[in-house]
Amino acid sequence: MVGPEIEQLIAYLSKLPGLGPRSARRAALYILKRRDTLLLPLSNALNNAEKAIGECEVCGNLDSTSPCTICSDEKRDHNTLCIVEEVVDLWAIERSGAFKGYYHVLGGLLSPLDGIGPEDLNISSIIDRIRGNKKIEIILAMSATVDGQTTAHYVADMLADHMVNITRLAHGVPVGGELDYLDDGTLTAALNSRREI
Repeated sequence: MVGPEIEQLIAYLSKLPGLGPRSARRAALYILKRRDTLLLPLSNALNNAEKAIGECEVCGNLDSTSPCTICSDEKRDHNTLCIVEEVVDLWAIERSGAFKGYYHVLGGLLSPLDGIGPEDLNISSIIDRIRGNKKIEIILAMSATVDGQTTAHYVADMLADHMVNITRLAHGVPVGGELDYLDDGTLTAALNSRREI
């Protein structure tokens, strides 16, 4: 129905999160119809990103420099280290403006069913990053899933002998959430994590 070049474009677009074959076809058509204003600039941006963007040697963030902009910022709090699953989680926390410390990106979660063990993630370098800092707080910011909690427990157990303060993100009722719409697990977590006001 269409040429191999368009099929290839659709195939690659369909690999993006949230895009299935139909959405990828619509996106491909949209991009191709806007050759001068979208296709060429997008192609140049992808080419530039491929050449310039790499993984930070310290935390695992993506940036055009290594150490990344966050790791190079001396104004950040040296006594807090937020451990996240993926770069997108780092970006989400950073976007909130609520955290002023440093990050450590694991690159995934432990998942025995999928064959992902500690050696497959950026876990062992955490100890090198905290060595000698007894005042540091480690914030475990993993998903509230079985794999996320398994990973958080593994990291907490690994750091238990290092005399550091380990905390995790709160789980429960989201801001603006209505109780009637929450699932049982979220309500249970909220009740178990209640605090005085």
